[in-house]
Amino acid sequence: MSETFKSGFAAIVGRPNVGKSTFMNRVIGEKIAIMSDKAQTTRNKIQGVYTDDDSQIVFIDTPGMHKPKHKLGNYMVHAAEQSFNEVDIVLFMINAEEGYGRGDQFIIDRLKQTGQPVYLIINKIDRVHPDDLFKLIEQYKELMEFAEIIPISALEGNNVTHLIDVIKGQLEEGPQYYPDDHITDHPERFVISEFIREKVLHLTREEIPHSIAVVIEEMKEEKDGSLHIQAVIVVERKSQKGIIIGKQGSMLKEVGTRARKDIEALLGSKVFLELWVKVQKDWRNRAIDLNNFGYRDEE
Repeated sequence: MSETFKSGFAAIVGRPNVGKSTFMNRVIGEKIAIMSDKAQTTRNKIQGVYTDDDSQIVFIDTPGMHKPKHKLGNYMVHAAEQSFNEVDIVLFMINAEEGYGRGDQFIIDRLKQTGQPVYLIINKIDRVHPDDLFKLIEQYKELMEFAEIIPISALEGNNVTHLIDVIKGQLEEGPQYYPDDHITDHPERFVISEFIREKVLHLTREEIPHSIAVVIEEMKEEKDGSLHIQAVIVVERKSQKGIIIGKQGSMLKEVGTRARKDIEALLGSKVFLELWVKVQKDWRNRAIDLNNFGYRDEE
C-alpha cells in the first residue's frame, strides 16, 4: 500500500434504467447489484466497495429517481435523495441513447442544492453516433455546471478506468473503511434475495410488474458444507402467483436454477435453493409490509 491512502463515498444517481447497476458491477468486478432492462429495478441503496493499492471508493447505487405511484416508490426516491448529502462525489448518470427527459430536470433541480461536486456520466455511448453525443453534451452543459462530463459504456467498459482515476483525483486522504476483499456492505441474505428477484424479472418480462419482493426465510449450512436456503417470493395477486409458478412448476424451477448459479458463484459453495410463492395483497402500499421486506426509511 502506498504512503498516502485516499478514500471517499460516491453516489450514482439518475433516472431508472440508465445503467447504474451495470456500472457498479463493472467497477467492483463482481455481481452485487441486479441488472434488468426494466425501470426501477434497484430498490435499496446498494453499496459497492472498490479498493486498489492507494485508494478505496465506496459507491452507492441508488434507486432510479421517478415520480412515485405508491409508498414503495416514495421510499425509493427518498433513498436516492438522501444519498446526496452522505457522499463526497455525486455521479449523475444519463442514458446517451434516450437523451434528455423530464426526469432529468427533476434530478438536476435537486443536485443544484447539494454542496458536493457533480459529475455528468453519459452511459451507453456504444449505442449512439459521436455527433449525437456532442450535441447531448452541449445540451446538458446549459442545464447545470458540472465538475466534469465523462462519456462511458458500462457494458463494454469504455472509459470506465478514466472515470475511476477522475474520482480518485477528487478524493482526500482518508482511512480504508473496508478490508481489501470486501465488495459490499450488504449482508449475504440481501444479495441472495436480489439475485432471485432479478431472475423473476428476467423470466416473466411484462407479465409481472415490479410488485414482487423476495424474503430469505432460512439459511442453514449442512454437514457437507453446502448451504440450504429457503426463500419466499411475495406477489400482490393470485394471477401473479400462477405466472411465477408456471405450468407444473416450470417457471419457479427455472428461477431457482438460474438464481442458484449466481448464489453459488457468490458464496463459492454448493447451494440447495427452495422457493415458495406467497400472495400479500397491496404490499407496496402497506408500511408494515415494506418494513418487513427490508424497505426501511432511515431518517
